[in-house]
Order: sequence, then C-alpha cells, then structure tokens
Amino acid sequence: MFSYIYQPLNEVAEMRILFNKKSLEHNIRSEQEGEYRIHGFSKYHNEVDPEYGLELVKLVHPQEYIDKVKNACFNNEKIAEIQLTPASWDAALTSVALTMKAAQEGHFAVVRPPGHHAGKSCSMGFCLFNNIAIAAQKLANEGKKVFILDIDAHHGNGTQDIFYEDDRVYYCSIHQSFSWPNTGSPFERGSGAGLGYTLNLQLMLGCGDKPFMEAIDKAIEAGQKFNPDIVGISAGFDAYYKDKMMNLDVGLKSFYETGFRLGRAFDKLFAVLEGGYHDDIFACVRDFTDGINVGSRPVPDRYNHEMSLG
Repeated sequence: MFSYIYQPLNEVAEMRILFNKKSLEHNIRSEQEGEYRIHGFSKYHNEVDPEYGLELVKLVHPQEYIDKVKNACFNNEKIAEIQLTPASWDAALTSVALTMKAAQEGHFAVVRPPGHHAGKSCSMGFCLFNNIAIAAQKLANEGKKVFILDIDAHHGNGTQDIFYEDDRVYYCSIHQSFSWPNTGSPFERGSGAGLGYTLNLQLMLGCGDKPFMEAIDKAIEAGQKFNPDIVGISAGFDAYYKDKMMNLDVGLKSFYETGFRLGRAFDKLFAVLEGGYHDDIFACVRDFTDGINVGSRPVPDRYNHEMSLG
C-alpha cells in the first residue's frame, strides 16, 4: 500500500501535445527509429527557434561534443546507430527547444531524435543530445527541484549519469531488466551530493500491466517525498505490447492510468517522447495525456477495448 497523496481533479492543468515537422525529416528510412513512429502528429505543429536549442544544449554538453555531432550531421556520418544528415542537426536542436517549451508550459513534446541515452559527451541508442536533461538543468539552474520519471523500457543511462552527483534533480527509471544498455541496477543510487537521488525500478520480461503500475506507484511515492517543484517524464512507449525491441507487454490502459496517477499526484508536469518502436505512438501519447487531462477537460467519447469493463 503506497502513501502518496492525490490532489483534487480540478487543480490539474491541461497538457497539450507539441510537435515540429522537422522531426519527420530526420533518419527517415530507418526501420527502427524512423519517422514512421510519429505519423499523425503534424496537426500539432509548433514553431521554435533551433538557435535557442543550440544555446540550451551548452547547458549540458561541452562545445567539443556539440561540434562533433554537428560535423557528423553535415558529413552524413553514422553515429548512435543512426544515419545522420544536415536535417538531423535541425531536428536535434528543434527537439531541445521544443522540450524546453514543454517544460516551461507543462506540455508533451513529441520529438525525434530522442535523448535519454545521450551522456554529456556521448551519443548512443539513437540519441544525440539529452533533451530532458537539458531542460532539467535549466530548471535546476533557476533554483527548482526536478523529479525525472523515465518510463522507457530501456534504462536512461545518459540522464542518470548527468545527474548522478546532483541533489537538485532526482532521477527515477522504470525499465526492463537484463536489457540494453545493461545499466540501471537497483544498487545505482547516486554518489556524493546525489546519493539517494537515483532510483532504478527493474521489471521482468513479459511482466504486463500490474507490475508496471506497481512500479509507477513506487516512483510517485519517491517523487512526492522529494517534493519537487516540477516533474519531467521521459515518456518512452517501448513497454507497449506491440513494441519491436522490448518485451514488457504493457497495454494502452496502463499509459492512461500512468498519466492519471501522475496528474493527480503532482501539479506541475511536462513530458518528452523517448523510445517506442511500433505504429501506435500516437495512441500511446493520446492516452497518456488523456489520463493527465481527465481533471481539466472531458475525456473524448471513444471506445477503447483495453479500457472496457465489460
């Protein structure tokens, strides 16, 4: 039995979807992290300045690494398991800027490339710049306490590394055990000033909805004890039962319920897309945001067989 506190429904602010079409121009032909993942979001197009994204990137990543990524893009090189082009550079900077806009306004940034595997000077796992870490760093620099909940089925090793010795940002990951990148042990709890501000919750292959939601409850309890000013969700949807890479067998109803519980537990939230390698990303994002928004606007009248009670 978990002891976290729900807030009244009418205090939940509406979370909107933010998107920029430059994300569709990056790594187009990939069968893994390709533009197929985000079809259906074009109607949510939001303009942001990539140059603002470049300024934000410097909060986390050193200039030498930034130059390395830029050169790789303009020389059509392959790094982080993805084929880069000049369009990738624009997409990466736009993703950073859009994530910051989501953090400032409490919305969901649907971006590509994702970010949570990117370390300060390391690109891997389709990630170039760490979108959520950059936003969290800016918020921390402004004096805010930030709780990052990473629900991607892969452990967000880059985000963990960036804040491992920082007590202003609490990183909590829910991920599949014994899977790439082979980090995220429960014994990894932070170090120095950050000791106790990292929490890794591992799930067994094929666990399904109940253990996933139990982990969400543990994460919420930890987050409330931290008492953050703002909560950022690294919202990967590769725990989904149709995912090509992972095997947690989680259904849409759990993403709705995750949004609902987070929206009831915290009053300031934002989210950014991470992984999810299937054709239902739109449905996953829709159900997650519907769960958060149930207190701020009516849930759409639509039939969902996973939510049906019979």
